[in-house]
Amino acid sequence: MASEIHMPGPVCLIENIKGQLKVNPEALEILSGIMEPVVVVAIVGLYRTGKSYLMNKLAGKKKGFSLGYTMQSHTKGIWMWCVPHPTKLNNTLVLLDTEGLGDVEKGDNQNDSWIFALAILLSSTFVYNSMGPINQQAMDQLHYVTELTGRLRVKSSPDANEGEDSAEFVSFFPDFMWTLRDVTLKLEADGQLLTPDEYLEFSLKLKQGTTEKDKNYNLPRLCIRTFFPTKKCFVFYPPTEWKKLTELEMLDDDEVDSDFLNQVEEFCCYTFSHSKTKTLPGGVKVNGPRLESLVQTYVQAISSGDLPCMENAVLALAQIENSAAVQKATAYYDQQMSQKVELPTETLLELLDLHRASEREAIEIFTRSSFKDVDHAFQKELMCQLEKRWKDICKQNQTASSDCCLALLEKIFGPLEEEVNQGIYSKPGGYHLFIQKTENLKEKYHQEPRKGLQAEEVLQMYISSKQSMMNTILKTDQALTEKEKEIEVQRREAESAKVAAEQLEEMQKKTEQMMEQREKSYQEHVKQLTEKMERDRAQLLEEQERTLTLKLQEQKRLLKEGFREESRKLQNEIKNVEKRYKERETIVVS
Repeated sequence: MASEIHMPGPVCLIENIKGQLKVNPEALEILSGIMEPVVVVAIVGLYRTGKSYLMNKLAGKKKGFSLGYTMQSHTKGIWMWCVPHPTKLNNTLVLLDTEGLGDVEKGDNQNDSWIFALAILLSSTFVYNSMGPINQQAMDQLHYVTELTGRLRVKSSPDANEGEDSAEFVSFFPDFMWTLRDVTLKLEADGQLLTPDEYLEFSLKLKQGTTEKDKNYNLPRLCIRTFFPTKKCFVFYPPTEWKKLTELEMLDDDEVDSDFLNQVEEFCCYTFSHSKTKTLPGGVKVNGPRLESLVQTYVQAISSGDLPCMENAVLALAQIENSAAVQKATAYYDQQMSQKVELPTETLLELLDLHRASEREAIEIFTRSSFKDVDHAFQKELMCQLEKRWKDICKQNQTASSDCCLALLEKIFGPLEEEVNQGIYSKPGGYHLFIQKTENLKEKYHQEPRKGLQAEEVLQMYISSKQSMMNTILKTDQALTEKEKEIEVQRREAESAKVAAEQLEEMQKKTEQMMEQREKSYQEHVKQLTEKMERDRAQLLEEQERTLTLKLQEQKRLLKEGFREESRKLQNEIKNVEKRYKERETIVVS
């Protein structure tokens, strides 16, 4: 509830029609729109005690909750007024005014007990309003508090109820405020003046005794002391003379007792500053929708004849909250994936990274929005939901990839199929040309980005679907080229023979060239040997001539000197030399 203008006056929250309690849908709709935490102040008390006047003051208005000054209870059921909290930012103050207890028309107090119990269950501050000082009559009128343990259950298990104690009740109970109206006596005990809070504590003292009378005296006091650890008391003087009480909401401040106005101001300031946000066990703060769930759960239990179970109310609220948390988290996941994912993704890892990031954020949203998720049942449900969505996205990714690839193949291979229909490949060698063109188009397909995971599978399926067309082109090619193939064989044989002849001729040329080269080398070698032989013969002759010349000169000298025998021997030696040189000459020539 953002501002007061949304709710200019109170509406009935729980209707009391002939003793039957019924929730007002209009009030529930108002609560469902309050996303802020709520501070709930409920007031109960006997009829004609001025409860509604205090609640109007808390609302900051003179009028609103209906004031009754007759002998009949004017407010039937529980009325609600939601206003912005005057001191706590981003909090809504929910005021609950209850019908007067002890209405003479009711005939029994069972309905009053339920109103009393609901006020306690729904509020974070419980105000009990009564007339005059606290005495035994006032305590007797507060007998409703002694009936609480018989009208409320903490645990849902029947066996657990036997072990319930006051501590378990206290965890669900609000702070307690007792407002004493039209008090004219001094608050004192044993001659000592007391503050309102001291007066309350004094009034709640227990008697030291075990008689039935002592037990009856102590019971309401013991219940208040036990169930409400936090207690506060306010005392109000009469606001004006009794004749003007019926016009109290119309009177100007100068017509109302100033002490009374100061006491009302003190009551309002304390309530604003000390009343806590309605909180469930475990520290869960209550907002409008949560308060709406509590109202429905408790009233439904009462209407069905069961005892309102506080644990069941929290579990019912947790069921609603956690279901909503699952929906909120899955909705966030869906939103993030729809915004971030562009199908088809190039790889599964790319999609998985986006899934994991969105899943992590969705779990964080669930964790912030949920409470009392017993055995993590709702978190498991969330994980199942996210897993299902992940599988759906994977299927969508495959489908998108398949559709994208198929459209791309039809675009790329469309012209090729048109050429086939035109008979371009119905010729000798057409199959080879078709295969070559197909490979080129497949390469072009591979180069296209963002085809997704099904790229290869769809390509193979597409190529397989065209197999019959390829077979037809191949058969046509084979039929048309059979003769050409024979001619080609003959041409190749002729070319092979020609090549062989050319190779043979080339070999012959190379052989002749080799023989010529050998002959030339041989002649050159012979020439070189001849020249060497001539040189050697000339050298030998020169050596022979020189040797014979020396020998002849020696012979002449010996003859001249008369050495005939030596000359004769030298002559023989000369002959031997000539013989040896002839032999050497023969060897050189050969």
